[in-house]
Amino acid sequence: MSDALINGLAGAGGGIIAQLITYPLQTVNTRQQTERDLKKEKRKLGTIEQMCQVVKQEGWERLYGGLTPSIVGTTASQGLYYYFYQIFRNKAEIKALERQKKGIGDGSVGMLSSLIVAALSGCVNVLLTNPIWVVVTRMQTHTNILKKDHSNRLATPALEETVLSAIEPFSFSTGHAIQEVYDEAGFWGFWKGVFPTLIMVSNPAMQFMLYETMLKKLKKERSLSNPDNNGVTALEIFLLGALAKLGATVVTYPLNVVKARLQAKQVATGDRRHQYKGTIDAILKMIRYEGFYGFYKGMSTKIVQSVLAAAVLFMIKEELVKGARLLLVKDGIHTVKSKLP
Repeated sequence: MSDALINGLAGAGGGIIAQLITYPLQTVNTRQQTERDLKKEKRKLGTIEQMCQVVKQEGWERLYGGLTPSIVGTTASQGLYYYFYQIFRNKAEIKALERQKKGIGDGSVGMLSSLIVAALSGCVNVLLTNPIWVVVTRMQTHTNILKKDHSNRLATPALEETVLSAIEPFSFSTGHAIQEVYDEAGFWGFWKGVFPTLIMVSNPAMQFMLYETMLKKLKKERSLSNPDNNGVTALEIFLLGALAKLGATVVTYPLNVVKARLQAKQVATGDRRHQYKGTIDAILKMIRYEGFYGFYKGMSTKIVQSVLAAAVLFMIKEELVKGARLLLVKDGIHTVKSKLP
């Protein structure tokens, strides 16, 4: 099994676990980003309060709306990202060693090369998986509204308004979300928000650059103090992953909001101030009608969700890689021993 495949599978596994743990926060954050009602009472709702509101008005299942396609997307995204990241990283390491032989550099991959490797991996990932995330965004932002019961035509208007239907609210499935996107914008609707998402490749690129830099520095310092031990613990990887994600999220968050706005449902008969023709149009309208505050809606929720998810992902991914390599080494030893006379 190649190192790239090991990292790809480990990244997918870590991503799924991180997604399951933090998904309710992700759902609330997407709703905060796409909220276009500027009423003050809406702004005062905190993350926990909004989660409770969703549960009370729509049920627990709405916190996990779009979970199935999200897991598919996470598996594909993390698997593809780590797979191509490792392939590009291996090539960068080979080139670094070639430069070292020519007397240039110390043979290690520098910060700029790490940034380019992460950016290339992210671009491939975005172009292949954007349709999945458009569907996930639609399912996260869809709200179940109970219909009024109009069966009793003799009821007074006041009484009629207070009676809710006993029928279950409309179930918005993955198929409904796909059909909605296609009816609204056709085939290319599944690539809505791809431009800001491609720019947001800088987020994981910065994240991995910071992570690799801090990890390399920690290992180097540890090897200087104790040459026999330059390894890092799962807790240290957790903290490094959290710090790297925090820095990247703060810088790129406005683009995340623009992407969510473009991927959410566009109501043709609604307020034109909230209808976006593209990335530039969305940015200009948000500045004009909401101010710069609009670009940072739900940022505190996103920081908690993304930092926690990234930290869990890094920790689990590294442990899975270690475990896989250990199993391969043991399997190799057993194979050699079985061949011995």
